[in-house]
Order: sequence, then C-alpha cells, then structure tokens
Amino acid sequence: MTSIPFTIPRRDNDILRELRAPQGRPLLLTGGTVVTGNELLGDCQNADVIIGGTVIVGIGPGLLTAAGDDNMIVVDCAGTLVLPAATDFTTPHTGATLTPGQSADIAVLRLADTPETPAGAVPARGSHLDLLITGGQVRLWGGRPLDEAGTPTAAAPASEPVYDPAHPFVGMWVDDHDFVRQELLPDGRYEEARGNRRSAYQGRYWITGNRIDYLDDLGFWAFGEFHDGHLHHAGYRLTRR
Repeated sequence: MTSIPFTIPRRDNDILRELRAPQGRPLLLTGGTVVTGNELLGDCQNADVIIGGTVIVGIGPGLLTAAGDDNMIVVDCAGTLVLPAATDFTTPHTGATLTPGQSADIAVLRLADTPETPAGAVPARGSHLDLLITGGQVRLWGGRPLDEAGTPTAAAPASEPVYDPAHPFVGMWVDDHDFVRQELLPDGRYEEARGNRRSAYQGRYWITGNRIDYLDDLGFWAFGEFHDGHLHHAGYRLTRR
C-alpha cells in the first residue's frame, strides 16, 4: 500500500483570487499522490498534474519546473490524493482516468490523522473532498464552492452550537426496530445507542427549522431531517418516544 505522509498543503488567499479569475492560465496541482487509473501511467507520489483549458496536459514528477515559464497557477496538493472525479469508483468509466488529453475532471482528497491517537499507535486516517475540478474549472476549494471559499460559514459553528433547551424535538428518538436510539439532550448534546452499544456515538447538535446537524466527538459531521413526525437520519427513520 502506498504510504502518504501527513502534510498540510500551503494555501493562501492570493491563489484563491487567481483561481476566481484564471484568465486562461494553466493550472498546476503539485506535490500530491496521483492515482491515474491508467495502467500504463501507474500512480506516483509527490507528482504534478497540469491542466490547460478543459483537458489534462501532463502528469508526473518534475513538472513544477515549468510553472514560471508558462505562468501557471500553482496549487499545493501535498498530503492529498489526486484522482479521477468519477461518480462511482466501483464501476469502470470511459475516460475516468487521469491521462494527458482526457477531460480534466479531478477530485483532490485531503488526508488527516484523527485526533487523540494513543501514544505509539499508528494514526488512523480520514479524508475529505478538498478540491473538485470539472472541465478544467475549480468548483470546490477547501470543500466549499469556489465563490464561497475563504468566507466564514454560518452552518458550522467553531464553538458550542446554539441550542434551545425547550425545543420540541428534544428527547429520545428510536428507529422502527429499536436498534438506533438517539437522545437529543437539552444541553445541546446527543447520545446515540446502536444495538448493545449504549454510547456508539455522542457529540453536539443544533436544529435549524426541520434540519438537525451533528458534530460527533469523533470529529465527523452528519445531519438529519424531521418530516411527518419522524427523524430521518443516516438511512434510519426514528420516531419520538
């Protein structure tokens, strides 16, 4: 298995401004682990991908040396996986490879070690969609639409979420088979039991209209929706008990 070092890419607002007004300049994704999906090209670490217009122009190590000559917009992708932006990676897709001459449809996944790794243990790895490029255009930056990137978001508070201790949805919610039991506590936290696991998940939540957002203590985000007296969450339908 390819080992990918945990590195945080260096990004700044200057690059973001250039991406919003590229003026026809080539785009260079540099320093990532490139998974081409092309048997002839193979995969390579610390590699570069050049995008010109709507297509991939070049792939491989050492392309960064041409960045200044060709006035490229350079995006640091160290510590990421760069791979085809196929919608279903279990099914072969015509053109779902990173190959020079192919359409520049690219997903960049940023890797992160989970917090609270026991001393001496190998850190667990997670990932999220960092960049999405379709037809040679950057659509997502830092996981957010390009026109919203770099601005504060109201959907994910940095500290404690706003909650209402008297909200009518506070209480215990149980699925049809009594497998998932999720309690929304009045202090803005939740406890979710699954089967015999009494505290399978726990963390913070907040409710906006009919939507509930969760920030689990493990670090992941999830959501649910209240409809017709039920809480629909992660494929389960829960009823108030």
